[in-house]
Amino acid sequence: MPIVPDDKDWTWVLRRPCPECGFDASALAPEGVAPLLRANASDWVRILQRPDEELRRRPADDHWAPLEYACHVRDVCLLFRTRLELMLREDDPLYPNWDQDATAVEERYGEQDPAAVSAQLRVAADELASAFEGVTGAQWERRGRRSDGAGFSVAGFGRYFIHDPVHHLYDVTGRRGA
Repeated sequence: MPIVPDDKDWTWVLRRPCPECGFDASALAPEGVAPLLRANASDWVRILQRPDEELRRRPADDHWAPLEYACHVRDVCLLFRTRLELMLREDDPLYPNWDQDATAVEERYGEQDPAAVSAQLRVAADELASAFEGVTGAQWERRGRRSDGAGFSVAGFGRYFIHDPVHHLYDVTGRRGA
């Protein structure tokens, strides 16, 4: 599910607060990504303890169910860890394309076990947070590119990334900000 479907320029998230969730990535230091990710993962673990029928119910046709969002956040953490490792290991890597909507269907997000997703999300978030904590000095300026050619520094990549789980927590809870 796109976060701001009418905005074709993805870099807006690095320049101004999100008009929906209120998160302001421009105000976050790159070193703030890891602690924010860990706090966000804890919120998802609590959400995944809700009754099963609540976790699997979509509130609207254009929004996933809480369980589907949690699966997506887990997979985004896994994907971004791989991409971060590429950025730290290679010069200006080009990431393979990832179709989040196809993945949701293929992996049957809405049918997964909430307890398993909770454990997997916690591990994926912790491993990515640890990877961000390991970034030092000039590594924050290393570069990488999405499949559409859009480029990131590691610092911008982290701030861009963290908007996703924060925004999806808003999608589920209605709570704005980080």
